[in-house]
Amino acid sequence: MKKFLLTVSALVLSCACTLSAHAQDIKGDATAGAQKNALCIGCHGIQGYHIGFPEVHKVPKISGQGAGYIRAALHAYKAGERKHPSMRTLAASLSEQDIADLAAYYESSGSGINVPATAADGPAKAAELVAKGGCTSCHGANLSKPIDPSYPKIAGQHADYLYVALRSYKINDKPMIGRSHPVMAGIATQFSDKEMKVLADYVASLPGEIQTVQRSRVK
Repeated sequence: MKKFLLTVSALVLSCACTLSAHAQDIKGDATAGAQKNALCIGCHGIQGYHIGFPEVHKVPKISGQGAGYIRAALHAYKAGERKHPSMRTLAASLSEQDIADLAAYYESSGSGINVPATAADGPAKAAELVAKGGCTSCHGANLSKPIDPSYPKIAGQHADYLYVALRSYKINDKPMIGRSHPVMAGIATQFSDKEMKVLADYVASLPGEIQTVQRSRVK
C-alpha cells in the first residue's frame, strides 16, 4: 500500500505542479478577496453553522487555510471532481482572478496560532489509523503543515465535516455526492465508517491554525 501511495502521490503532484504553474501566474489580492466573499460568508462566516447535505454537519473552517488548497478545492468543484451542488454552482461563477483573490483572503485571515511541530499523544487506535493512512505524509507535522500547497491543513477541523469528507472519497456512483481524488480514494477505502469517525474525532482535537471568522452583523 505504501508503494501505491508513493506512486499515485507522485503522479498527482506532477499534475498539480502543472496546474499550479498556470495558477501562480495569477496573483491573489487579499483585499480584493475581502470584497468578493459575500456568498462565502453565508456559510463559512457563521460559527457553528450546519448544513444538511449530504448529511447534517458543520461547514468547514477555511480562514487560515492555505491559499493553494483553497484554489485547488474551488477548481475541483468547478471541474466537477467534487460534486457538492451548491459549491459547484458557486465555483462555476468565479473567474480565475476571483479564485486567487478569495484564496489569498482566507489564507490571511486565520488564527495565527503557532502549532507545535508534533501532536500530543492521542488514543492508541487513532494513532494506529493515522499511521495506516499515512496522513502525515501529505498533511505534514501535526497534520497542519502540508508538504504541498495544494494539500489542506486538517488539524482542528470540525470532526463531522472531516467524517463526511472522508466518506465522500469512497463514493463514485452518485451524481451529486462524492469526490474524485486518486490518493484520497485509495486511503479512504482502507477504513470502515467507524474507523473514519475515530480518525475524524482525533484530527479535530488537535491544535490548528484554521478557524471560522464570524461575519459582521448584517443590518
